[in-house]
Amino acid sequence: MGVHMDETDRTLEQLLAGLTAVRDGNLDTRLPEDVGGLPGKIAVVYNGMVAQLSLVTTEVTRVAEEVGGQGLLGGQARVPRAGGVWRELTAGVNSMADNLTSQVRNISQVATAVARGDLTQKIRVDANGEILELKETINTMVERLSSFAEEVTRVAREVGTEGKLGGQATVHGVSGTWKDLTDNVNSMADNLTNQVRNIAQVTTAVARGDLTRKIDVDARGEILALKTTINTMVDQLGSFAAEVTRVAREVGSEGRLGGQAEVADVSGTWRRLTENVNELAGNLTRQVRAIAEVTSAVARGDLTRTIAADAPGEVGELKDNINAMVESLRATTRANEEKDWLKTNLARVSGGIQGRRSLPTVAELVMREVPPLVRAQYGCFFLAQDGADGPELVAIASYGMPDERADGVRRVRVGRSLVGQAAADGRTLVVEDLPAGYARVASGTGAADPSTLIVLPIVVEGQVLGALELAAVRPFAPLHRDFLEQFTKLLGANVGALVANARTDELLGRSQQLTAELSARSQELQARQRELQDSNAELKEKAALLADRNRDIERKNLQIEQARQELEERARQLAQASLYKSEFLANMSHELRTPLNSLLILAQLLAQNGEGNLTDKQVDYATVIHSAGSDLLQLINDILDLSKVEAGRMDVHREPVSIQRVLDYADATFRPVADERKLEFTVSAAPLAGAGLVTDEGRLRQVLRNLLANALKFTERGSVSLRVERAGRAETPAEVRGDGPVLAFRVADTGIGIPADRLESVFGAFQQGHSGTARAYGGTGLGLSISREVARLLGGTITVESEVGEGSCFTLYLPERALYLPERAGRAEPPGTGADRSEAAGGTAPADGGPGAKELRDRTVLVVDDDTRNVYALTEILKSAGLQVLTADNGTDGIRMLAASPEVDLVIMDLMMAGLDGYAATRAIRGMSGHAHVPVVVVTAKAMPDDRSEAMAAGASDYLTKPVDPDLLLTTVRTWLGSAGS
Repeated sequence: MGVHMDETDRTLEQLLAGLTAVRDGNLDTRLPEDVGGLPGKIAVVYNGMVAQLSLVTTEVTRVAEEVGGQGLLGGQARVPRAGGVWRELTAGVNSMADNLTSQVRNISQVATAVARGDLTQKIRVDANGEILELKETINTMVERLSSFAEEVTRVAREVGTEGKLGGQATVHGVSGTWKDLTDNVNSMADNLTNQVRNIAQVTTAVARGDLTRKIDVDARGEILALKTTINTMVDQLGSFAAEVTRVAREVGSEGRLGGQAEVADVSGTWRRLTENVNELAGNLTRQVRAIAEVTSAVARGDLTRTIAADAPGEVGELKDNINAMVESLRATTRANEEKDWLKTNLARVSGGIQGRRSLPTVAELVMREVPPLVRAQYGCFFLAQDGADGPELVAIASYGMPDERADGVRRVRVGRSLVGQAAADGRTLVVEDLPAGYARVASGTGAADPSTLIVLPIVVEGQVLGALELAAVRPFAPLHRDFLEQFTKLLGANVGALVANARTDELLGRSQQLTAELSARSQELQARQRELQDSNAELKEKAALLADRNRDIERKNLQIEQARQELEERARQLAQASLYKSEFLANMSHELRTPLNSLLILAQLLAQNGEGNLTDKQVDYATVIHSAGSDLLQLINDILDLSKVEAGRMDVHREPVSIQRVLDYADATFRPVADERKLEFTVSAAPLAGAGLVTDEGRLRQVLRNLLANALKFTERGSVSLRVERAGRAETPAEVRGDGPVLAFRVADTGIGIPADRLESVFGAFQQGHSGTARAYGGTGLGLSISREVARLLGGTITVESEVGEGSCFTLYLPERALYLPERAGRAEPPGTGADRSEAAGGTAPADGGPGAKELRDRTVLVVDDDTRNVYALTEILKSAGLQVLTADNGTDGIRMLAASPEVDLVIMDLMMAGLDGYAATRAIRGMSGHAHVPVVVVTAKAMPDDRSEAMAAGASDYLTKPVDPDLLLTTVRTWLGSAGS
C-alpha cells in the first residue's frame, strides 16, 4: 500500500512538473508511459495533450513567424486530427490570419498604388477596431494626398506648361506635414512667380531697348546665378549700346568721323561686335573723308584729285561714280576751256578787225595778235593783187621776220612756192620737220630754226584774197590749228568785205567825180546853149557833145549798178557769216547741253539724297554742282537769246496778259531772294493799269526777271521795288509814243548806282557798270542787252536813271496794244496764234493726265541715245519711278530693239546721233506696223529755232530740251503712257 502511494505521488509530482512546465511555456516535458495503471493512462493523456499543444503552438508560431516576422501572408495553421478547443483555436488562428492577410494585402495594394502615384485606390476590406481606424486613416490620407497632388499638379501645369504664374495650391482640411508641404509648394510658386516675372520684365525692357532695368528680386542658387548673369549682360549691353550710340551720333548726326566704341570687360560676341562696329566706323571714316577731300577739291575747282580709298559695295559704286564724274568734269572742263579759249580769241580778234576799213591796218592787227596766240615765232600776211604776169600775193604785214628784202616788198605768184600753191589749191599746207636753215627765228640774244610751217589760204567763194604763213619752233597744237582754220574763214569774210568796201568807195568817188563833172558840163552846156542860139552849126556840135556826155553818164550809171550789186553780195556774205555764227552757237549749245544734262540730273539726284546715305556736306556739294551747272545753262540760254535777237529769229506770241498774274510771279520768284539778303521788296500796280495789255507774257516776264535780278544783285541794303502805272505823255520815249496808252514798269533800287557816262553802255553785250562790277558781283553782262532787244520786239523800250551810291531806276515802257511788226519780230506769229513757251516746253501731250507712280511700275521705256552719260542719268530717273528701261546707242539698234521688244510702251529719242539720226529713226518707227502708235518723246540738246517743229514733223509725240528737268520728264512720260493706255 505504501509502495503504491509512492508511485502515485511520484506520478502526480511528474504531472505537476509537466503542467508547471506547460504553464511556463515548456512543452518538452513528457511523462513516462511505461507505468501501468492510472498513472500510465494519465501519462499517455498528458503526453498526447502536450504533443497536441506543441503542434498547435508550432503551427501558430509558424504562422505568426511567417506573418509577423517574414511578412508572408496567407499562411494557415495545420493541426491534423484536432478537435474541440484545439480545432476552434486552430480555426480562430487561421481566421485571424485570413483577416489579417486580406486587410494587410488591401492596405498594401493601396500603399503600392499610392507609391506608384495611383491615388484612386481605397481600402475596402471589412475591418474592425484599430484596423478599421487604420483603414479610415489610410483612406483619408489617400484622399488628402490625391487632393494635394491635384493642386500641386494644377499649380505645376499652370506654371510649367501653361506659363500662368501666381497660382496657389488650395488643400482643405490638412494640417501638420501636409499643410507644411502645401505652404512650401505655394511659397515655391510665389518665389518662382516673382523671380520669373522680374526676369521677364527685365528681358522685355531689354527687347524694347530699355537697358535701365535690373533684376532685383531675392534669389538663391542657380536662379541667383541667372539673375547675376542677366544683370551683367544688361550692364554690358547698356555700355555697348551707349558706346555704339555715341559713335553713331558722332558719325551720323554730328558728322564727327574717327570715333571708336570703347566697352570695357567684354569678351566673346560682345567684343567681336564692338570690334566690328569700330571697324565699320573706321572704314566709313576713311571712305567719307576720302570722298569729302575729293568733292571739296572739286568744289574749289581742283579736278586733279580722285578717290583712292578701298570701298566695296554701294560705297565702292559711289566712289567709282564720283571718280567717273570728276573725270567727266575734268574732260568737260578741259574741252570747255579750249572752246572758251577758241571762242573768246576768235571774238576778240574778229572784234578788233570790225570797224577797220584799211587792209594794211587789218593785216598789222592780225600779225600782232594771231602769232602769239598760236605760239608762232614767225608770220607773214599776203594780200592777193593783180600783177603784170597774173595774180600774185604781196606781203603787207609780218611778225618776227629777221630781215627785209632790198626792195622792201615780198611778192609771190599764185601757184609758185608753198604760199602760192596753198592759195592756188585753196587748202591749208602744213610742213613739219623743216630742214636746218629753211628759215630763221631770231632775237636780240640768238636765233633758231623753226620746225613747223603752216600756210593758210584766205579764200571766199572760190576767190583767193590772200594767205597767212606762220612758222614755229614746235609743232602747232590741235587747238591752235582749229583756231587758225576758223579764223581764216572769218578773216576771209572781213577781207572780202574790206575789198568790196574799198571797191565801193572807189566807185563812189568816181561816181561823185563824174556827177560833179556832169554838173559842170551841164552849166557849161547851158552857157553854150545861149551862145549857140546865134549859131545852128555850133548848136549841132554841142548837141553831139551832149550825146557823148549822156553815153558817159550811162556808163557811170552801169558802174554804179555794179557797185550796188557788189554791196548786195557783201550783205549776202555778212548774212552767211551770221548763219555760220548761228550754226556755231547751235553746235556749241548741243555740245554743252549734252554733258550738262547728265551732270544736272545726277547732281539733283545726289542732292535729293533719296536713299539717305549721304551726309549733309555731301548733299551741299551736290547742290553746289547743280547750282554751278544751272548757272552755266543760264549763260548758254542768254547767249542763244542774244544770237536769236541779232539774227532776227526770236519768236513773239502776243495775247491778253493779266498784270496781276505777272506781279504775283515776280513777288513769288524774288521775295525769297530779298528776304535772304534782308532787303525790303515791294510789288504794286496803279488802279486799272494794264487792264487791256496785249503782249508776249513770257518775254515780259523775261525782261522783268532780268531787271529785278540785277536790282537785287547790286543792292546790299535798303529796298527794291516794282511799280506798274500808266506813263505820262511827256515822259514817254518817242519811239513808243503813239495813239494808245503806254505802261511804265519801274524797277527801283537803293544799290550801288551807275556812273552817268556808263548809262548807255550798260545795255551793250558783255558790259556792266564799270570794270570792277563784274569782279565784285559776277555776271556776264548779257541780261540788259537781251532785255532791251526783247523790249524792242514787244514794241517798247527801256530807259535808266541812276546816281552813284544812291541807286537806279530802270523803266520798261510798253504799249498796251503794240502794233504787229513782223519785220521786227523775225518769225513772230500774229496775235492769238502762238503758244506759250512754257506750254511748248511740255509738248503737245493730251491734258487728261497720266498714270500715277504705281501705274508706271512694270511699264517699259526704250532710251535711244549715243551719249552713255545721258543714258545713265535718264535710266536712273526712269528706274526711280518704277519703270523698266531698255537702251540703244544709235537709231539702227533702237529700231531693231523696238521690233524685238513688243513690251516697249514709250521711246525716248535723241536727235543728233551718228549713223541713223533721231529724225530718221522716228520716221522709221512711224512706219512700223506694230509700233506706229508708240509715243516718241524727243530729248535733245538742239534748242535753236525750227528744231522743235522739225522733230514734230518727223513724227515725234513731244519735245524736251537738255538739260531736262527730271520732274518734267516723268510728268511727260506719265502723260503719254496714260494717253497710250487709254
